[in-house]
Amino acid sequence: MNDPKQPPFPPETLRALSDDFARRSPRELLRWGFDTFGDDMVLGTGFGPSGIVLTHLVATLKPDATIFYLDTDLLFPETYALRDRLEERLGVTFTRVTTELSLDEQARRHGPELWRRDPDRCCFLRKVLPLRRFLEGRRAWVTGLRRDQSTARAGVPLLAWEPAYGVVKLNPLAHWTSEDVWSYLQLHDLPYNPLHDRGYPSLGCLPCTAPVPEGADERAGRWAGFDKTECGIHVPSHQAA
Repeated sequence: MNDPKQPPFPPETLRALSDDFARRSPRELLRWGFDTFGDDMVLGTGFGPSGIVLTHLVATLKPDATIFYLDTDLLFPETYALRDRLEERLGVTFTRVTTELSLDEQARRHGPELWRRDPDRCCFLRKVLPLRRFLEGRRAWVTGLRRDQSTARAGVPLLAWEPAYGVVKLNPLAHWTSEDVWSYLQLHDLPYNPLHDRGYPSLGCLPCTAPVPEGADERAGRWAGFDKTECGIHVPSHQAA
């Protein structure tokens, strides 16, 4: 059995696989992932357009696969409603991953509205730590990262070793554009968050997400007013790629 803290493939193999799958469909990469990692491969989604595409693909390949979301207890009501619609439409069950730290307890320990004063700390407590615990013992993690989402994500590979969590990270849509994603949603008549039609291309927590001008980076509305465009769960792998 592979050491869970060591890459199952040498770096050059992952680079070669990533280059190869760049010429193939996301479905083929997902199929390879399930063939390779089985139930130890999980899909994470924030219910954005890319995540909906991947949820649809996974539902057609392995309906009983684990599909999880990080619930900070601060998501938009429209996000929770979309979760329910997708479960009904696609026949999947989303696994809720959250912290044991309630918002009230967080306020007692760190002061009220931590996200307004120290969003990095808030993200760490409510997203990074729960994700770290959830991925323990897993071997692969599928995400909806794309290179065109922001300049910080421009180097995202399709496959990479994620040392922060000890998993292989698959980004099947890394080379897709926003137009590719929306074309897929329209082709398959998939539901999406209505806030995307109101100037919110990327949705996270309600107090930390603002609408953005047309043509701006998808993630420009996240943590507006701070020098921050990432919550911290993806920074290690895509910066190292």
